[in-house]
Amino acid sequence: MQLSNYYSRIGSIILILLLFIITCKGALQNTKIPALFAFGDSIVDQGNNNAIKTLAKCNFPPYGRDFEGGMATGRFSNGKTPPDLIAEELGITNLIPAYLDPNLKAEDLRTGVSFASGGAGFDPETSRLASVISLLDQLEQYKEYIWKLKRVVGEEDANFILEKSLYLVVAGSDDLANNYFSATGFKTRLHYNIPSYTDLIVASASTFLQELYNLGARRIAVLSTPPIGCVPSQRTLGGGILRMCAENYNQAAELVNAKLSREIDSLNQRLPQSRILYTDVYNPLLHIIQHPQNYGFEFNNKGCCGTGKLEVAVFCNKFSGTCSDVSKYIFWDSFHPTEKGYRVLLNQTLDKIINSLV
Repeated sequence: MQLSNYYSRIGSIILILLLFIITCKGALQNTKIPALFAFGDSIVDQGNNNAIKTLAKCNFPPYGRDFEGGMATGRFSNGKTPPDLIAEELGITNLIPAYLDPNLKAEDLRTGVSFASGGAGFDPETSRLASVISLLDQLEQYKEYIWKLKRVVGEEDANFILEKSLYLVVAGSDDLANNYFSATGFKTRLHYNIPSYTDLIVASASTFLQELYNLGARRIAVLSTPPIGCVPSQRTLGGGILRMCAENYNQAAELVNAKLSREIDSLNQRLPQSRILYTDVYNPLLHIIQHPQNYGFEFNNKGCCGTGKLEVAVFCNKFSGTCSDVSKYIFWDSFHPTEKGYRVLLNQTLDKIINSLV
């Protein structure tokens, strides 16, 4: 009688384990957005530049001042950045790690990573000038990630994750600010005027998006180039003695955006089952900058770090000093928004992303 009860209990345990395995697999298949991936520049770089030789770094104080534990992780802000905030809003995970994070765990691969590199652009020359990871090299890392993911979850679930996940693509700012309009971009200006260079940016963006699609991505949110002429550093460099918005920079950004929007429409028609969304951040951010009081900000033309007019990356450091109340600032340093700035901007754009892609 006792032996019979023993085998009965063993059978029950095996049945429970089988049901658990089946339920876990079904849970993955029922997840709307299982993971989030990011490609591009410093807006979505979660710390990849920590692992390479470049001046475009921020893995030191005061960066990360308001991050969990007050740690400088390589995110170009005082706190969380768009990949973290979007993943949190979608219920995917609280933080999206950098792919090159030495502490990356196998389970992190299931919910997504960032391949982005601060200073990168759609134009490969932009990444070369900053000695950072180009968009094409980010794709190579993504291919490596796919191989790793399949080893962790199996091919079937890996393919499901790749197809159903959300992909953020954020680039273009550095092509204009740190290449074309910069002192180091004189060779670019010799070969291109604004119309032809914006054609190059959009053609490179299109090639990247098609390659990403070929690797299994279907839900892709491409953020527009922001009003780059109104960020603090570009006001200082191109806005005259009064540090007004550099209108020629903004006009170039608007031209990129108009061409990029048309190209994305064309890609959606040509690529079966693609859902590529052009996401306008130019106009929402410009409105925040022009009407800061409407959003609870006081300072719209300088960052919280140092003077806020030029300090960014290695020039925003422990000797720079920071503002006492970061919530009053749209920008953290002279180029990147604060966590609050990102949250306010995403409040105006995330619904469109969710309604269109989720």
